[in-house]
Amino acid sequence: MHEVEEDAPTVEIVRNQSFEVGPRYSNLLYIGEGAYGMVVNGNGNGNGLSAASLTVGRLLIGKKLADWWILLTLFYSMSSSAYDRVTKARVAIKKISPFEHQTFCQRTLREIKILTRFKHENIINIQDIINAPTIEQMKDIYIVQCLMETDLYKLLKTQKLSNDHICYFLYQILRGLKYIHSANVLHRDLKPSNLLLNTTCDLKICDFGLARVADPDHDHTGFLTEYVATRWYRAPEIMLNSKGYTKSIDIWSVGCILGEMLNSRPLFPGKHYLDQLNLILAVVGSPSEEDLQCIVNDKARSYLISLPPKEKQPWNKIYPHADQKALDLLDKMLTFNPNRRITVEQALAHPYLEQYYDPADEPICEEPFKFEMEFDDLPKERLKELIFAQTTEFQNRKQQSSTSNQGC
Repeated sequence: MHEVEEDAPTVEIVRNQSFEVGPRYSNLLYIGEGAYGMVVNGNGNGNGLSAASLTVGRLLIGKKLADWWILLTLFYSMSSSAYDRVTKARVAIKKISPFEHQTFCQRTLREIKILTRFKHENIINIQDIINAPTIEQMKDIYIVQCLMETDLYKLLKTQKLSNDHICYFLYQILRGLKYIHSANVLHRDLKPSNLLLNTTCDLKICDFGLARVADPDHDHTGFLTEYVATRWYRAPEIMLNSKGYTKSIDIWSVGCILGEMLNSRPLFPGKHYLDQLNLILAVVGSPSEEDLQCIVNDKARSYLISLPPKEKQPWNKIYPHADQKALDLLDKMLTFNPNRRITVEQALAHPYLEQYYDPADEPICEEPFKFEMEFDDLPKERLKELIFAQTTEFQNRKQQSSTSNQGC
């Protein structure tokens, strides 16, 4: 067992925010912040990762319901990196301040419940959770995770990816998603900034605050209705209010990410709801009669029928230099009808990924989540109790395992 220096500070200030994470974690450096958290980075010698190398959440969250908008601008979390005096490695620490709002409490509890149970190479882990000794004292929570150098969003802004990189990144995304879906979980916010990367091209899926349980033994129709996914990566059935939705929404998002990797530009950069839908139809073509049957919203169906017919665009016209196998997989992911969209297992077995495909090395979750683990209607006071109980349980398990060094 490693000793922690007794004279190490217990509190450090980052951008006027106090991080009460000492004495084990020190030399904190700011990375970013948002309505979803604040991140810090550092090893105390100025040679750590660049500022803003890790992004968590957004400063502004917009939620469109019918014809009105909800805007949430309250600070929720900040992230930094820190030097772990026990493992002698840098880690990412996310300070979360969720307790003024039920929505933030829900998202915090979801992420903690999911990530403390998940164990997969392509999903960001939780190495440690730091909170107050009593629920009355608990104002903030600190989640310690593996520190990654950058994310796919930042990478695509600075360089064009080779086909080898695209193939390897896509395989890792799908490998992680197979585990997520096997746990009866929908991520619901897959996008380049939620795919963390390091210098050896390892990829980890992060940000499970919008994830939901999709228990096959429970009817979710009318339940999975809250804001999901950044607009550009949102499946059409979400916008059209089809009859519930399924794991296929994540596959659509992965298809959008694949398209973006092919030419470093978002495939469907809609400016608003209707623009997003029109951009999708301009590429995949008008929905067939069979496709329209999965749209139960009468107004949405009528709108689709009223539009001029649109022909499907050849993918090799949009991506003339792309690998043909990649385009075939892209086509199967970006199928308008969710019932005909490729599954994650089928996508992994696609010829484009054959050099990596290995079912024996694509683990699934042994204990899937059940619907009873959802908590939509609970007040924030009860959610705070559950967050405290969840973090306490994690800390107790960590002590019992007596493994102080949980790797990435």
